[in-house]
Amino acid sequence: MARTSPDTVPYRPKAGEIPTQPGVYRFRDATGRVLYVGKAQNLRARLSNYFAPLRSLHERTRRMVTTAASVEWTVVGSDVEALQLEYTWIKEFDPPFNVKFRDDKTYPFMAITLADEAPRVIVTRNTRIPGARYFGPYPKIWAVRETIELMVKAFPIRTCSDSSYKKAMQSGRPCFPGQIGRCGGPCSHKVTVEEHRAIVDDFVAFMAGGDNRFVTDVTRKMKEAAAEQRYEAAATYRDQLQALEAVLEKSAVVLSDNLDTDLFGVEHDELAAAVQQFIVRGGRIRGVRAWVVDKELDLTTAELVDSILQAAYDGTTVPPREIIVPELPEDKAELETWLGTRRDKGKVSLRTAQRGEKAALMQTARVNAMNALQLYKTRRSADFVARSQAMTDIQDALGMPDAPLRMECFDVSHLGGTNIVASMVVFEDGLPRKDQYRRFTIAESTDDTDSIHQVVTRRLAYLREGTERSESDSASKKFSYPPNLLVVDGGQPQVQAAARALRESGVEGIFLCGLAKRLEEIWLPDSDFPVILPRGSEALFMLQRLRDEAHRFAIIHQRTRRKRDIASVLGEIPGLGPSRVKRLLTHFGSVSQLRQAKPDAIAAVRGVGPGLAQTVYVHLHPDSAAPVAEPRR
Repeated sequence: MARTSPDTVPYRPKAGEIPTQPGVYRFRDATGRVLYVGKAQNLRARLSNYFAPLRSLHERTRRMVTTAASVEWTVVGSDVEALQLEYTWIKEFDPPFNVKFRDDKTYPFMAITLADEAPRVIVTRNTRIPGARYFGPYPKIWAVRETIELMVKAFPIRTCSDSSYKKAMQSGRPCFPGQIGRCGGPCSHKVTVEEHRAIVDDFVAFMAGGDNRFVTDVTRKMKEAAAEQRYEAAATYRDQLQALEAVLEKSAVVLSDNLDTDLFGVEHDELAAAVQQFIVRGGRIRGVRAWVVDKELDLTTAELVDSILQAAYDGTTVPPREIIVPELPEDKAELETWLGTRRDKGKVSLRTAQRGEKAALMQTARVNAMNALQLYKTRRSADFVARSQAMTDIQDALGMPDAPLRMECFDVSHLGGTNIVASMVVFEDGLPRKDQYRRFTIAESTDDTDSIHQVVTRRLAYLREGTERSESDSASKKFSYPPNLLVVDGGQPQVQAAARALRESGVEGIFLCGLAKRLEEIWLPDSDFPVILPRGSEALFMLQRLRDEAHRFAIIHQRTRRKRDIASVLGEIPGLGPSRVKRLLTHFGSVSQLRQAKPDAIAAVRGVGPGLAQTVYVHLHPDSAAPVAEPRR
């Protein structure tokens, strides 16, 4: 093992010990449980990212690395083998830090049991029927039943149970669905096993996207039968044609004819992601599939795409020739090869949509994913039972006498120790009270703990008895309602600073805790050990949302002040109007870059001459002599 510093983990291997070949790695905790499985084209290059200084890692990556007690790896022969082994191990070990998919099991499929002597069509959620061909998933079970009813009119295949089929074939009497015209299998004694298999093949081909061929063929047969005065046959073909057209009308025409593709829209934030899969066959949307993804690590869109495709094509669904994704993963070629092994014929191509109808459909999928993510968070937050359970769990975990009906959370934000601001957000009954959010500007501060102490002190000043503020002061009235729980963004040092402010204020009856980002642990004043809430619990979700809302509100305040400061700095320069300020900032990127520029560089900006450039330079450097800008020729 390599020598470690306090900012690294003790199990970090030496760089020379890690091979540079492709492979799969596993992080384990002290009990041996697999926490995370990942693949790499170069194991040494990939693993070095996890063993960077802890302070530089994303908070969720840092939590995984510090929770783990060891790392191991397996070298394989190719990148494709690495992808296959990663997929196998994720299925086997179910690592908690890998992407988790929710809600997928609720979707019904249409299945054709091709391994049977006389295949039948069924509605099922069982995706492990040997030899079955699946279509869908469908959003509702009635949608797949309605599609099957129409399809059986055009392609009369078996719908009866296996027991009914066996009894009918042994007795020589048609099955009951066959007697009433609801089953077209050999058990109806209208077709042979061979003829039925041909109809099944047509059924599958139509569902797979062969629309035009069947519509054209049935139309031709109908006209020929009518011309030959075989009117009963013509009526049968007419009914088949109407059934085919009814199926097609239920699928919106979105792309060119004969185009088969699956298109994935993805929208995500730090905690979760939503996925919308549009299943397009023959240029029509034949199915829509949606997932909500829990993100334990900080994954990019491209990394999410990798995990999403592995879950989408886990052996149940056959991938089409083309798959459109928002971003291409690094292992695009290997992923295409792996997907090709799950397709009977031909290769699979991963692409992004740049323009045209595919790009328009991708935007539609992304909007749907965005709405699904928002709906997931809103429903989870708005669920009264979940909120009540969350507040009860918080009360029990912190040892509070009452549930935290009003919670206030504070977060400090700064840019390299400058432009320090803070935010206070309020949750009542587990829901945000945005009208009571507050922003704070901190003029001077030694560090984050000092900033927390200042902000909490200022907030508690409104609760002190004998306040000198007027009863008509609207700010005083809105601050006068004391919280049950104060939450600060941070660990023990920040909690201690807030506790000191509480003691100095003399205010009693308010509980205090801090939510540390590294491991999402809860710190209490005068406690040597944190409180750990279960991952995925409603209590932790509520505290995370409270903390993240405070962070978001602080960042917005900081950006607003920064823009205002930039505008005020440049707006004071005579002759420099809004349009020229915009050109200067677009050209140089920031005021700090503009300060480093010489007058000649400033004068090169369109609309800024040597004289104005000289004025800008002098205003930004009041204590230095300005070099003279050369006139442009």
